[in-house]
Amino acid sequence: MTFSIVGRCRETGQLGIAISSSSIAVGARCPWVRAGVGAVATQNVTLPALGPRILDLMQRQELAPHIALKQARDADAFNAYRQVTVIDAQGRTAYFTGENALGVHHASAGDQCVAAGNMLAAPQVIDAMVRTFERTQGLLAERLLAAMHAAVEAGGEAGPVHSAALKVVDTQVWPIVDLRVDWADDDPIGQLAQLWKAYLPQMQDYVTRALNPTAAPSYGVPGDE
Repeated sequence: MTFSIVGRCRETGQLGIAISSSSIAVGARCPWVRAGVGAVATQNVTLPALGPRILDLMQRQELAPHIALKQARDADAFNAYRQVTVIDAQGRTAYFTGENALGVHHASAGDQCVAAGNMLAAPQVIDAMVRTFERTQGLLAERLLAAMHAAVEAGGEAGPVHSAALKVVDTQVWPIVDLRVDWADDDPIGQLAQLWKAYLPQMQDYVTRALNPTAAPSYGVPGDE
C-alpha cells in the first residue's frame, strides 16, 4: 500500500520525507517531521500517533532512534501490523516491520536515509530508493523525489498508487515544504514533482514573509504594491 523514504541533508541539516500510497491522502497520516529532532514515517496499517510519540521520545528524553522506536512500538498492542522508519538530526536511522505487514515488504537504511515499503512489486524497489538518494546531488526535497521516481522505475507497488506527499523542515518549527497530492487517478508522484517545481521559486519568499515581512518581495496579488 505504501513506500517512503526519510532523509537528512548532511550540508544543511534539513530533514524530510517523501511518501506515496494506494490509499487516499497519505500525507495526512504518515509523514512526521520536526526541525532539529528527526523524521518518522508510519505506514502499513497506520497508527499516526507513532510519529509524534517517537519524535517526543527523541526530543524530550534524547533517545537514539532505535530506542525511541522500540519504546513506541512496545506500547502499541498492534505493533505486528506497523511499518515505521526513523531518522534523527544526527542522521542515525532505525526501522521496524511487523510480522503482519502486507504483501511483499522491505526496509533498508543508507547514508543519511532509510526507506521502506509494503505491497511492493519487489524488495528491490526499496534498495533502488536508497541508492538513488545517496547518489543524487542537490536540495533534500529533490533527492527525496528522485528516490520516489526510482521506486516507480523499479516497479513500485504491486498495484496503482493514488496519493503522495513531500515534507521538509529546516530551522523553523514549521515545514518549509509541505506538498500533497491527496488523490490522483494516475501518477501522483509525477504530480507531486510538478507541485515542487512550481513551489521551489517561492519557497524562500514564504520564509522571509514569516520572519521579516518588511523584507518580503511583492505578494503578487491585486492591491499589492
